[in-house]
Amino acid sequence: MASRFTRLTAVAPKLTRAYASAPATIKAPITLFGIDGRYATALYTAAARKNVLEAVEKDLKQVQAAVSKDKATQDFLENPTVTRPVKMEGVHQLLKKVGNVNELTKNLFETLAENGRLAQTHKVTEAFAELMSAHRNELPLIITSAKELDKATLNKVCESLQKSPLAEGKKLLVSNKVRPDILGGLLVEIGDKSIDLTVSAKLSKLNKLVTDSV
Repeated sequence: MASRFTRLTAVAPKLTRAYASAPATIKAPITLFGIDGRYATALYTAAARKNVLEAVEKDLKQVQAAVSKDKATQDFLENPTVTRPVKMEGVHQLLKKVGNVNELTKNLFETLAENGRLAQTHKVTEAFAELMSAHRNELPLIITSAKELDKATLNKVCESLQKSPLAEGKKLLVSNKVRPDILGGLLVEIGDKSIDLTVSAKLSKLNKLVTDSV
């Protein structure tokens, strides 16, 4: 029998060979790099072929929520001194606690355990979420402010940017981060682009002008 995740890809085998008869034209919507990116991409491809993307996405969110609430589980996943057989048993207990997960989700975590990559769990789930967002033609919009913004203000900024070329014709997913150190104004991050309209940035520029003129 092929080793676990010899079906995922070169990095994560268990999710691709099992579906070799499926259409070979399925590709991830964006290219991700790193170990987490490769596992997430392999999982995405296998799930797309089985038409279970949403089911796997739900599983990963539930697993991530369970892990984030339990410091002992976090430590267990990240502890390099725990043997792989023990890690495997721990994964089975974790998935049993989450509930009836998709077979591909189970395969992913068994492979992470077998390959000593469980410490990458959070990064893999985040990478998969990024792939799903791109799959839905979504673009993250992060608005950072000194104080929490009301919904009306967030919607106004989002609507304005949605009509701009920066949105690239995609649906914007707006979120508000609070950072008192920016003093005022806004830091707008849309995709990989940013617009710094913060008071702290303006003061920094002013201080530089004063320093350069001395």
